Amino acid sequence: MNQKVTFNGIDIEIGSDNPYADLGFPDAEEMLVKAKLAHEIAQIIKGRHLTQQRAAELLGMPQPKLSEMLRGKFRGISQAKMVECLNRLGRDVDIVVKKTGRNAIGHTQVVVA
Repeated sequence: MNQKVTFNGIDIEIGSDNPYADLGFPDAEEMLVKAKLAHEIAQIIKGRHLTQQRAAELLGMPQPKLSEMLRGKFRGISQAKMVECLNRLGRDVDIVVKKTGRNAIGHTQVVVA
């Protein structure tokens, strides 16, 4: 449950760490993971001063698809494809599977090192 506070007479609801969950998306966790992966891809492209066309060639995807992903429209792009993009951009991606607490449902997160 989100916390509510009042600031200068205005009620403010403090959201969670996942805006997709706050907006009620059923696949909120997956969307957050994809958003973080897309952000990292965008940062690498920007840091290397690549055009979208050159980046799309490196990533093996059409430029319009890359453009959509970089603008947050990544529903049609799998997490596996995003991981492949990071690999093609020279990044290692480690997947760590660990046990949760007793009878807890696990979750997925992205940690950039």
